[in-house]
Amino acid sequence: MRAFLFAVSVFLCLTTMPQARAEADATFARANADYAAGKFRSAIDGYESLVKAGQWNPSLFYNLGNAHFRTEDFGRAILNYERALALDPTQPEAKANLQLVRDRARALELNRNWADEHLDFLTRDQFTWLAAAAFWGAAAIVAGLAFSKRRPVVWIFALLLLSGVALGSATVVYALENGSAGRDLAIVTGKNIQARLATAESAGTVLALPPGSEIKILSTRGDWDYAALPNDLQGWIPSQSAERVRL
Repeated sequence: MRAFLFAVSVFLCLTTMPQARAEADATFARANADYAAGKFRSAIDGYESLVKAGQWNPSLFYNLGNAHFRTEDFGRAILNYERALALDPTQPEAKANLQLVRDRARALELNRNWADEHLDFLTRDQFTWLAAAAFWGAAAIVAGLAFSKRRPVVWIFALLLLSGVALGSATVVYALENGSAGRDLAIVTGKNIQARLATAESAGTVLALPPGSEIKILSTRGDWDYAALPNDLQGWIPSQSAERVRL
């Protein structure tokens, strides 16, 4: 009976996955057609439905960013360009459009650490895979050397190399995860947002944040987020005024 239920489950997965993929492709095509026809709000609705369904890819977020840019929603345009680059940091169109919209919106950026500035050619997940592959490669060499009577210099060199790659990649993952482009990076999507000294609209202002500005959320209290801000400042902003880049 268990084998039968397992077989039925596998069959249902194999039959529904292509259908879901076909429906997602059709929705994406309709949204692209709406964008080409100048129906930017309809295009945004179509792209957003795919985001909510978890059909994430760089092209989807790039197109969604373009549609928001056309409606002059610069905050969400920058948010989606950032999401596209989080999945594919080498996408030249998203990089160019991101800088264009930042300049147009006068959006503020967080200070970059060494990993954000020099190691953005791979994503955090790709560095994680590299660290894991190097680690298990080194482990395999250690196991081989333990059972071998001879220890060729080339294998010892490979062990040292893979160990260095694993350690270096793990260090990069940590730096990226905790840097300005890490898991807590968020983009200001609201307008006329003021970072404040306390969780009240009447509190003193720390910094005015144009749409598209970067912040790093440090903690949350009720409807307010405490965040690291550009210019090495910190302050409170309403939670609904910013969205995390990572979904």
